[in-house]
Amino acid sequence: MATDVFSSKSLAVQAQKKILGKMASKSIATILIDDTSSEVLDELYRVTREFTQNKKEAEKITKNLIKIVIKLAVLFRNNQFNQEELELMEKFKKKVHGLAMTVVSFHQVDFTFDRNVLSKLLNECRELLHQIINRHLTVKSHGRVNSVFDHFSDCEFLAVLYNPFGPYKPHLLKLCDGVNKMLDEGHI
Repeated sequence: MATDVFSSKSLAVQAQKKILGKMASKSIATILIDDTSSEVLDELYRVTREFTQNKKEAEKITKNLIKIVIKLAVLFRNNQFNQEELELMEKFKKKVHGLAMTVVSFHQVDFTFDRNVLSKLLNECRELLHQIINRHLTVKSHGRVNSVFDHFSDCEFLAVLYNPFGPYKPHLLKLCDGVNKMLDEGHI
């Protein structure tokens, strides 16, 4: 005799991920993400749009980033991670914190920028994130992670963004101000 296993909590988490995944947009992000994070996301969108010269691609990358953040938060808030995943999540948080400090430091201290270091840190974050979400999210979500990290870890993109004489300097200043504020507030 087969036993049916029904879990309303599991069903609720699946529904939340699905609904939030479908609704991931700037308006939903402003409800679920604080003002500083929203400003950083807006600036990432602007710099991505300018770099790619493609509004649709910039929107897709930004939307994928929002979906990843929201789904990760839903999983975390609903205690869906096992002990190993929680340990990976702590590593991920520390890695993202270090990444944020590096992003700001490279901007604040002249002649320290190294695109390979930044790209490597981003790719380490990607790998940890894949391990964390492996049991929980679909192949499509893993593709979203790759889409976001492929773009932001691209050495050419990073070199253009950090060029002290380039057109992206105002974007980088706003990004770093936002990231620095998030670090000060303990959001990263």
